Amino acid sequence: MLAVLHAPAAGAATADQAGHLPSPAARATASYQALTKYFETGQDNLLLEEYPNTQTNPYSYVWPYSQAAVAAENLAGIPGSGRKASAEAQRRLDGYQPYWNATTTPTGYDSYVRPPLGGGGDKFYDDNEWIGLNLIQHYQRTGDRSSLARAKEIFALVVHGWDTDPAHPCAGGVYWTQAPWSQDRNTISNGPGAELGAHLYLLTRDKSYLTWAKKMYGWAQQCMLAENGLYNDHIDLAGNVEKTQWSYNQGVMLGAGTLLYKATNDRKYLNDAKSLAKASLAFYGAEDRLWKQPTRFNAIYFKNLLILDSVSHDSSYKATMQAYTDRAWKEVRDPATGLFHFADGPVVLLEQAGMVQIDALLAWPRSRYDELA
Repeated sequence: MLAVLHAPAAGAATADQAGHLPSPAARATASYQALTKYFETGQDNLLLEEYPNTQTNPYSYVWPYSQAAVAAENLAGIPGSGRKASAEAQRRLDGYQPYWNATTTPTGYDSYVRPPLGGGGDKFYDDNEWIGLNLIQHYQRTGDRSSLARAKEIFALVVHGWDTDPAHPCAGGVYWTQAPWSQDRNTISNGPGAELGAHLYLLTRDKSYLTWAKKMYGWAQQCMLAENGLYNDHIDLAGNVEKTQWSYNQGVMLGAGTLLYKATNDRKYLNDAKSLAKASLAFYGAEDRLWKQPTRFNAIYFKNLLILDSVSHDSSYKATMQAYTDRAWKEVRDPATGLFHFADGPVVLLEQAGMVQIDALLAWPRSRYDELA
């Protein structure tokens, strides 16, 4: 952890003399300002992977970029955030364009920027799902039809990633990536897919989206759910299960359960979501496990707890978020730069964006949680 020895920068959001921390909105804004100051590349709205950048690549992969775009969208969703925040969220959406690969069937986002800025990369289904969910949230805030249309294109790609070989262990499920070096099927490529499908059904009432959302959710529940009530990470084609229980795996599945409940009125899905929330909060609340999870994963976990809170209120969800971000602000933030140093070495875009996401959502009223995706 970084020892914070610097004096606060002028205009930085800092604790007052009584030790009171700034409001979540002020914290999120300050952290996003630091993100743009230190991670901007000056090229096509693209960002660095880390600061200072020690990577060969001059730009970030699409997964970190997507989380910065989600951070901007969360900021724009704070009541009273204004036109400037909305324009920034749109600018971040525009920054996806260099990753878009229109030459493949189906189309989708490559993992890295395409020519002339970079060499492109393999498509990851979860990368595309994060972007699809970002676009859904943007659509629900703005009514932008092009965002909804692109989300539909992304879902077509996700369906294309479904395992169709009945001979495979736990046959079915969306693969993690199109890369030839992995044939894993992951909770994190099926849970967000189920969420995206459920959102598209709720917005269009096209039953094919609901059918696929149920399939993805059902596969993950059958093949990834562990005896302790949490979700394991992935299964390979030899049937080996990777049993790490990341926080974002729990988040996407409890979020998917909530959205399927909204789509079907079947209380089984809501009961699934509430049980998973309870089990995961107990698990991560022991042995400081939540703090040991990457912030990028916790941000997704927390957002999905709020999605559940939109239909079944539980004050512990927001309280857990608040305690986590208070600790991060006090222990790992450098007040001179506004950057979060969760580990030695460069600051990672994914972690900085995750902190913006969490604090921004703490500034949302519960009445708006149903707009989250």
